[in-house]
Amino acid sequence: FVYRPHFTFFGYRFIHVESFCLRSDLDNFCSYAIYSTMEQKGTFSCSNDAVNQLQHNILWGLKSNFVDIPTDCPQRDERLGWTGDAQIFCRTATFNVDTYTFFSKWLRDLSLDQTPEGGVPHVVPDVLYKYPFDNWLLNAGTHSAAAWADAAIINPWVLYLNYGDTDILKQQYESMKNWIGFMQSHANDNIWNYKRQFGDWVALDAEQGSYFGATPNDLTCTAYYAYSTLLFSKIAHVLKKKKDAEQYYSLYKEILSTFQKTFFDEEGKMTVQTQTAHILALHFNLTPPQYLKQTIEGLKALLAKHDGHLVTGFVGTPYFCHALSSHDCVGEAYDLLLKDDFPSWLYQVKKGATTIWEHWDGIKPDGSMWSANMNSFNHYAYGAIGEWLYRVVAGLEIDEKSPGYKHSIIAPRIGGNLSFAQAKYRSIYGEVSVRWDVEKQKTILLTACIPPNTSATIRLHEAEQILFSDSLHFTKNDVALEAEAGSGTYKIRYRLR
Repeated sequence: FVYRPHFTFFGYRFIHVESFCLRSDLDNFCSYAIYSTMEQKGTFSCSNDAVNQLQHNILWGLKSNFVDIPTDCPQRDERLGWTGDAQIFCRTATFNVDTYTFFSKWLRDLSLDQTPEGGVPHVVPDVLYKYPFDNWLLNAGTHSAAAWADAAIINPWVLYLNYGDTDILKQQYESMKNWIGFMQSHANDNIWNYKRQFGDWVALDAEQGSYFGATPNDLTCTAYYAYSTLLFSKIAHVLKKKKDAEQYYSLYKEILSTFQKTFFDEEGKMTVQTQTAHILALHFNLTPPQYLKQTIEGLKALLAKHDGHLVTGFVGTPYFCHALSSHDCVGEAYDLLLKDDFPSWLYQVKKGATTIWEHWDGIKPDGSMWSANMNSFNHYAYGAIGEWLYRVVAGLEIDEKSPGYKHSIIAPRIGGNLSFAQAKYRSIYGEVSVRWDVEKQKTILLTACIPPNTSATIRLHEAEQILFSDSLHFTKNDVALEAEAGSGTYKIRYRLR
């Protein structure tokens, strides 16, 4: 006997059988996993079993939500192509599976669903525009939320970086340009905000019972306005559209100046004292240079205020560890990743999660739930931390000037009491991989494999002395010891500072 509906699918972890005509042993049941066919391209693992389970949860959250379109969750009566979830998870997805065809098709749908003004729907395909008043969240409109709509810019850029193919940029160019135009037309002196925004969605610093985090929309919207405009200027440059590149870079500089004047006071303190405000200012490079150290210290203070825990939502969480590690706070970033009490990524793992939760407080320490009516336990958005595992923990990075892994940057950041970490990715040129092992007396053995017809920069941030270089010539700069390497496999042993 087989019950297999062909026009729907379900997300579940457990099945309760009330009555069954045959013996109710497990051999009589088979569960079919349904997901779009995407070849697995990357793997990550390390010496921490909980982090490995987190990576497993990220991958299965991806699979069960990538069913023709990138949905938010597979288990409730929703299963919609929310643009925000797809945007913040895109880079993590591309590390794990081949998403080029999947996202290229979805982005074409996005462009077809844009409003005449260039607004981007909250969900793609836009099945909600006829029914905005059926949902309290949509009664102010069904399009153009910061971070959500910016999938129009960010996702094509991520695909270009990962695959080195300009076709996706050409395909989406007018769509991207129209989205920038929409924001520009609705901006007030370069501060962008529009109708109802989702903001730092389901952040823990929200008011009791609210979905909206404490970071004001003026800041989140304008931060993304600046970031997307800068990316579009870069895209125009890649496509040799010099006039557009110059025009939109000039617009970016205007937005940047306004952001800095509005959200930093005369003493260099951010006017919005939330974790997410500081994360966006740091990660999007919106901080005035003279206030950079103060902003980093401000973020660390806000982290300490919550005993080293995050309280961020959909906007701040994807970039939290990046904002720390890229500003010499690698230890703090590892501490954040490895927290296993509430709220944290590994708290979910300790609770037995097999996919990523929608809410940090989906299940609270006392066993109660955040809510019973909007509380998904298979929602890949917070799985965006996977990108940091590949790029920073393992150290497998793309060179923006030579995308598609034509030139890689091997730059692992050692920490977290890990004894090893490794990542592999099958690029269009072949497999690029990196592994580091902690040996005795504070020494690291790094093994890097660079595919044919490519090159790499090997950057060792924590290195004090190279003990064995495998014929590579390392030089010291302000931040690290570096060497240039051609294709091949290299083993480097070095002593930590």
